[in-house]
Amino acid sequence: MPIRRISPIVTVIALLWTAMLTARQPQPPAQPGPLDRLVDRLVLDSATVTLGDVSADGRWIVATTGSLRGRIGIDNSRFGDPTYNAPSLVDVSIVDTTTGATQKLFADKRQVRGFKWSPDGSRLAFFALDKGVFVPTVWERSSGATKAIAVPPGKEAADNSDLEWSRDGSDVLFAVRGSSWRADAKKKFDAETNATVIVHSSTEPFLAWDDLRRMSAIRSLVSYDVKSGRYENVIAETRISGYTLTEDEAAISYSEDITKKTDYDVIFGVDNELKAMSLKFVNTPVTRTLLKSTKGLTITWARDGRTFAYSKDGKVFLGSIDGGEPRQLAGPTGDDKKDADKDKDADKKEADKFTAVRLSAHGERLVMSDKKGLWIVDTKSAAKELAVPMPEEDKESDRYQVIDWSPDAARVYLTHNSRKQWERGIAKYDVAAKQLTDLIRDSKIYSNVRLSRDGSTFVYNAADGNQPADLYAAGADFRTVKRLTTANPTFANGTGSKTGLISYLDADGKKLYGVLYYPVDYVAGTKYPTVFEIYEDFFDDRFSGTINVLTANGYAVMQPSVNLEIGHPGESWVKGVTAAANKLIEMGISDPDRLGVSGTSYGGYATALLITQTARFKAAIDISGKVDMISFYTDSPRLGVRNTHAPEKSQDRIGGTMWEQQQKYIQHSSVLFADRIKTPLLLMHGEQDHNVPYRQSMEMYYALRRLGKDVKWVTYTHGGHGMPTSTVDEVYDYHRQILSWWDEHLKAVSKKTS
Repeated sequence: MPIRRISPIVTVIALLWTAMLTARQPQPPAQPGPLDRLVDRLVLDSATVTLGDVSADGRWIVATTGSLRGRIGIDNSRFGDPTYNAPSLVDVSIVDTTTGATQKLFADKRQVRGFKWSPDGSRLAFFALDKGVFVPTVWERSSGATKAIAVPPGKEAADNSDLEWSRDGSDVLFAVRGSSWRADAKKKFDAETNATVIVHSSTEPFLAWDDLRRMSAIRSLVSYDVKSGRYENVIAETRISGYTLTEDEAAISYSEDITKKTDYDVIFGVDNELKAMSLKFVNTPVTRTLLKSTKGLTITWARDGRTFAYSKDGKVFLGSIDGGEPRQLAGPTGDDKKDADKDKDADKKEADKFTAVRLSAHGERLVMSDKKGLWIVDTKSAAKELAVPMPEEDKESDRYQVIDWSPDAARVYLTHNSRKQWERGIAKYDVAAKQLTDLIRDSKIYSNVRLSRDGSTFVYNAADGNQPADLYAAGADFRTVKRLTTANPTFANGTGSKTGLISYLDADGKKLYGVLYYPVDYVAGTKYPTVFEIYEDFFDDRFSGTINVLTANGYAVMQPSVNLEIGHPGESWVKGVTAAANKLIEMGISDPDRLGVSGTSYGGYATALLITQTARFKAAIDISGKVDMISFYTDSPRLGVRNTHAPEKSQDRIGGTMWEQQQKYIQHSSVLFADRIKTPLLLMHGEQDHNVPYRQSMEMYYALRRLGKDVKWVTYTHGGHGMPTSTVDEVYDYHRQILSWWDEHLKAVSKKTS
């Protein structure tokens, strides 16, 4: 029988038709691989528990539980849009601190903020996002009913509003805006991002993005009667930075934004006029100015809302809403710096500079700080005593931070952190006995500690090293401690990666500490490929999902500290990071031929600078880091003056303007020394990064490619700063890129040499 030949064209058509039919059939979802499942557990679904508020008697708390998965979908192109609320879905729980009994407020995840218990703990007020706008809401504990509050006609609740209850719990105070505000703000944002022609001029008092940001302060205050549903206007619409209702409800203090122009000395600098308005006992409310300007001031309020303290130029003052000239409590005396310059005892005056920290509930006592430690001041007599010594020059002395005063001002509660070992906890200082006592001290990491208004109950986050934190409650004496949440049950037996606090000397002989995350299956005596994740200083072994992905794949990860010096930050990473590498090699943990270095944001900047100065590392990753201090200096318009302030006065530590320190800006632009780089470099960036524009990575990629260097550039079209979070697939890809880069350049070394 003759063989029938089929035309090649027919065959192609048949194959195409089969492919089309197959494509139309539902395809089974792709099964996640081992790495994706690891990212699910450690990165996307590791839960964070956040305390919302504690009732006055300490019995009830509201807490939220969320994860990165609940924040997926952010639109980074709307960075700086005051009308945009990025996704952040969480579970909301009510917990009885006496029994640990928990109930969910909603059956599903919601986007909520601003929780506030009524004085008797019977009601909970908060804001819930609905169709892009936060709606004030009240939950009744007795019935479990939730009721959205209808705002006055022509108004909407301000996205950045705080909630305040009246003393009897009948009224809720919050901020609103005219309904036209949203359209006006969006129009202004669109004009800066999508207009065909955009014109800016130096004659305008504010940078355009500063002016847009300031729109968030446009608010008025209203009081809502929960029972009747009636509203009362409290403060007419103006630029309100913050507000506080006095406990007796006789007055409200508020800060009104009076900034005249963009402030180049302070990032997002705002000048406020501090005012107080009487609310009761008079027919017509009276408003008085307490401070004409708060510029440069650090202000703390007593809980009763009647007394405030502030510091400026090392002097501490006490003021009251009743008016009158604030009274100086501590600090240099005399007229200003001119007197200090003339004074023979100028050094002593410099040593006597203080900062106001925390007033007691009714303002009778104040905690303030200086280079020696924490002081207690009697605000009536101005008598002071050093309560908790913390000499600034002793870098290893224990560190304490104030939590709160007891209601009777007899005790101050503080968190405690050793700077030589993982020993942390909570302490109290008895004013009369002049005694500091530990309430709890162990190796756990304590954070977000809150004391109930009546002083009976502490609620706080605590975690073992390299573990996500949970919520706990304790009595004021810490004799009973109750765990309230178990947010990550799959971590019950730990993450699998142990940690260590490593001390070492940098190239200048200064003692530093770093945090080492061991490989999951660490065997003593085995040398491991090691990634150095750099930024500034590291001490606590806090949980990091991405680090645990690496340790689960056989890597040691070290977070080394560096001693940064103004004017010479580039040298600091060489002195500190290489010393940390030497230490791990001496300990027999790190393989000297398999060292990698990486960093994100400021750490990415450090990474790029480091590899221009040393070839010790076999591979490097720069994530969202700058490489050109000159082009970066006036970039990132959505951040206002941040990019000029950082090198001049803050994190970048250049110590002067670009015109004053031209050579230092050049020296700290790694792209200008790209020809010296011998280390293979992976650049990762989001195109919608408005913190460090992705043009920075582009500069380095094209420079290294032109020079014939080993470089790879990964750009996420919708990504922002750091790890991309627009989609889950981006999070997976981010970790695949990182792991494959290290596998190629660090693990492959041992295969080639074996």
